[in-house]
Amino acid sequence: MDKVEELQNRLDLLLQFGGVIYKENRLDKLLELIAAQVRRILDCDRCTVFILDKKKRELWSKVAQGLGKSEIRIPADKGIAGEAASTASTVNIPDAYADPRFNPEIDKITGYRTKSILAVPLKDVSGELIGVFQVINKNGGVFGGDDAAVLQLIGSIAASAIDNAQLCEKLYKSQLETIYRLALTAEYRDKEDTAVHLKHVSGYTALIAKGMGLSDDETENIRYASPLHDIGKVAIPDAILLKPGKLTDEEYKEMKRHTEYGGEMLRAAESPMLEIACQIAESHHEKFDGTGYPSGLKGDRIPLYARIMAVADVFDALCMHRVYKPAWSPEKALDLIRSESGKAFDPAVVAGFEKVFPEIAALSTGVPTPAEPAA
Repeated sequence: MDKVEELQNRLDLLLQFGGVIYKENRLDKLLELIAAQVRRILDCDRCTVFILDKKKRELWSKVAQGLGKSEIRIPADKGIAGEAASTASTVNIPDAYADPRFNPEIDKITGYRTKSILAVPLKDVSGELIGVFQVINKNGGVFGGDDAAVLQLIGSIAASAIDNAQLCEKLYKSQLETIYRLALTAEYRDKEDTAVHLKHVSGYTALIAKGMGLSDDETENIRYASPLHDIGKVAIPDAILLKPGKLTDEEYKEMKRHTEYGGEMLRAAESPMLEIACQIAESHHEKFDGTGYPSGLKGDRIPLYARIMAVADVFDALCMHRVYKPAWSPEKALDLIRSESGKAFDPAVVAGFEKVFPEIAALSTGVPTPAEPAA
């Protein structure tokens, strides 16, 4: 490819770049997209997108190609990326092992061989530092002035997308915190182990969704909406909700209305997350064979999220210790879930549950798995 063709190709990729990244507002996904696009445009082996954590004065990244999914953090003034950040200038190293600023320890661990490095500060529209692009090993040579200029241009394009994604993430986290606080309001009234229960149903529903092959978005939706499944209990009188003995028929009838109350509280919400929470709150006691409540819905007339919640809720109830019963083992609870497939539970949900059962059992007993690393 001659110089003219190379420049035209790079221009075409740059024009595509903006269109690709502005469609994504989830920060992790956006950074992955940016890293992949930068790697193509600069024709290099790896790209790391560092974001500045202003409070901790650290550069962090979950997108370090070749290092897996683990988040990495470095002081904002250390290393090559730190120098680019602290001096707000481009750092171009043609021979990494000949430069005293380069730390070869990661190469030793991974078996990789770093040759050339280009690091460029990433700034927002006001000129404030928000991160650093670091690219490694230019194919067929070293990074030149043109590469640095292109990376700076990419940075100016990417900065506003990253700003927007960070804002969306803050709003999303705020919404999730509100949902969790609402869930606590209901659960605190009749459970001593509220936080554990909410963590369990959130984790179980997400794992089941994963086992059923649902999308990442659908999995995250149910993970964060499921804790509101019993929000309607705030409308149940204490005399019924907290009664230590057996409920009368009338009391039990009122207790079952928590599903209706929950639906009424959440219905017509503008938030997609609360719309899903409404489906779950209203229908998680429906049964696949139509014998559940409050509406006697049957089969796929029951919202999918509620069908998943039904399995998760029963499993958690069985595995939790109560005054009136000991905790069941996960395996014993699994047997009951299987026995109710096609009756209380959707067979497809049960199949998804079985597929991820080792992870569910680990969560129920507090034993970390590779999917749930220890804190």
